[in-house]
Amino acid sequence: MDKLENYRKHIDLAIEWLWNLVPNLVLAFLILVFGLWIIKFINKAVAHFFDKKDYDITLERFIQSFIHYTLRILLFVLVITQLGVKTSSLIAMLGAAGLAIGLALQGSLANFAGGVLLLVFKPFKVGDFISAQGIDGTVKEISIFQTKLNTFGNQVAIIPNGQLSNGSLINYNAENMRRDNFTVGIGYGSDIKKAKAILLDICQSHEDIMKDPAPEVYVSELGDSSVNLSLRFWASNENFWPAHFYVIEQTKERFDQAQIEIPFPQQVIHRTETN
Repeated sequence: MDKLENYRKHIDLAIEWLWNLVPNLVLAFLILVFGLWIIKFINKAVAHFFDKKDYDITLERFIQSFIHYTLRILLFVLVITQLGVKTSSLIAMLGAAGLAIGLALQGSLANFAGGVLLLVFKPFKVGDFISAQGIDGTVKEISIFQTKLNTFGNQVAIIPNGQLSNGSLINYNAENMRRDNFTVGIGYGSDIKKAKAILLDICQSHEDIMKDPAPEVYVSELGDSSVNLSLRFWASNENFWPAHFYVIEQTKERFDQAQIEIPFPQQVIHRTETN
C-alpha cells in the first residue's frame, strides 16, 4: 500500500506540474509564432527600405543578415524565459555556451570579424574584379562569414572573410582604367624601329585603347634568342580584355605581313648514319 500511495503521489505531482506548465507552454508557443512573424515583417521592411535607397549593396546585405540573426537570438531568449528559465541562469548558460562555442569556432569568429572589417574599410564591393588567395573572379556576394566570387569559367569560388581581411588582394576595378604591359620578342635580325612603329599603329587603330596617356614601346630585354619589346597602353576596365586580345592577334598578323620574325623554341635533330 505504501508503494502504491507513493506512486499516486508522484503521479499527482507530475500532473500538477504539467498543468501549471501548460499555460507557459502555450504562451511560449504563441510568442514563438508571433515573433517569427514579426521577424519576417521586419526583414521585409528593411529590404523595402534599402530598395528605395541607393546604398552599397554590400552594406545592405550585411545589415540584413545581422538584423535577421540578432532578432532570432532575442526571440530564443524570450521563449526560454517564458518556459521558466531564470534570466540569470540563462545568462550564465549562454556565457558558458558562448565560451565553448567560441573556442570551437575560432575560425568562424575570425571570419565574422573579417566581414566587419571588409564592410568598414571597403577594399572591394559587389561587382568588382579581384585577385585574392590565388583566385581571380568577380565579387558576387559578401556575407557575414564568406565572400563568393564568379571565376572566368563561371564557377563560384568561396573565400572566408578572415583570409580576405588579413591577406593581400588586388582590386582591378578600384580605378576607372588599367594599363596593359604586353611583351613580344622579335628576331635579332629584325628591324626594331619598324616593329615599334607597327605596335604603336595597332594601338592607334583601336578605338578602345586610350590615346591619353599615349601608348609606349620600349626595348625591355636582350634575350637569349630574341629582342623583347614591351608595349604599354591604357584602356577602361570594361574594354581592357577586348583591347588586350586585339593587340595580341594584330601583332601576329602585322608582324607576319612585315616579315618580322617572332622567335620560338626549336629543336634540331641530327641523324647519324652508320654502316
